[in-house]
Amino acid sequence: MDLDLRKLRYFVTVAEELHFGRAAERLHIAQPVLSRQIRALEDELKVQLFVRDKRATALTAAGRQLLEDARPLLASAGAAQRRVTQAAKGPQTFTIGFMPGITVTPAVRALTAQYPDLTVELLRTSWVDQTEVLRDGRADVSIVRLPIDQQGLTVRPLFDEPRVAMLPADHRLAGKPVIRIEDLAHDHLLQPPDAVPEWRDVAVELREGKTGRLPVFHSVEEKLEHVAIGNGVSVLPLSTARFYSRPDVVRVPIEDIGPNHVHLAWSAARRSRIVYAFADLAAGLTWT
Repeated sequence: MDLDLRKLRYFVTVAEELHFGRAAERLHIAQPVLSRQIRALEDELKVQLFVRDKRATALTAAGRQLLEDARPLLASAGAAQRRVTQAAKGPQTFTIGFMPGITVTPAVRALTAQYPDLTVELLRTSWVDQTEVLRDGRADVSIVRLPIDQQGLTVRPLFDEPRVAMLPADHRLAGKPVIRIEDLAHDHLLQPPDAVPEWRDVAVELREGKTGRLPVFHSVEEKLEHVAIGNGVSVLPLSTARFYSRPDVVRVPIEDIGPNHVHLAWSAARRSRIVYAFADLAAGLTWT
C-alpha cells in the first residue's frame, strides 16, 4: 500500500491541533471533508488513529507512532520538491544554514572561489530548526551545535569551543574570573536542562520540582533580555556570547563544563559534489 501524502498532511494537522474544526481551518477545507479523509486513512492502515468524544480528540498508540513517522516523511517529500524546483530554475543555488555566533564568511569565500558561478545563500538557524532546515530542504548543509538528532544525516566535526555562563550584571557571581557549575545550583536556567546536563546534576530547582514552564525563545537576543532583567541565567558557546555582548549581561567562564561541539551536517541521501566539496573546505578551515 502506498501512503497518500495529502492524507498524511491532514493527519499531522489534526494530530497537532487535536481538534478537527481547528485543523480544517488550518487546511482551508470543510470539516466533513477532513473527517472523511482521516477515516479513509484509518481504513487503508486498518488501525484507529484518533479517539473522539464530545469533549476531546486524542491520539491512539497507533496515531502517536504514525505522527512520529509522518513528519520526517513529509519533510523529505518537501525537500525533494524544493530541490527539483531549484534544479529546474538554475543557476544553481547553495544554501548554508548556521547557528548564532558562527562566522561562515571564510567558508563561503572558499566555496565561491572554487565554484564562481554558484549563488550562495545563508540561513540563520536556531536550536529548534538547525536540522529541520536539512530535512525540509531549506538548506543544503547546516553548521550545527550538538546535541542533535542525527538520524538520516551525515555529520562531520568542525571545531569545539568553551561554554560560558551569561549572568545579569548585578549577579552575585558577576566579575568572578571563573566559576564552577555548582555555583549556579541555586539559579534558574533559561534553557532546557538537557542542554546543560552538568547543571542538571546540581540544580536545586530540579530537586525541588520548581522549574515551571520555560518560555519559548526564538533568538539569543530574547534569551539575553531575560538574563538582563534577572529572570535567570544561561549557558552559551563562547563565540555566541562574544557576538551578542551587551553591558547589562556579563559572561563568566565555567571551568568544569564540557565544550560545545560544532559540526557540519547534511542529508545522508544527498549525493551532491558541491556538498562534498564544501564539507572538505569547511574541515580545512580554522574556525576559532
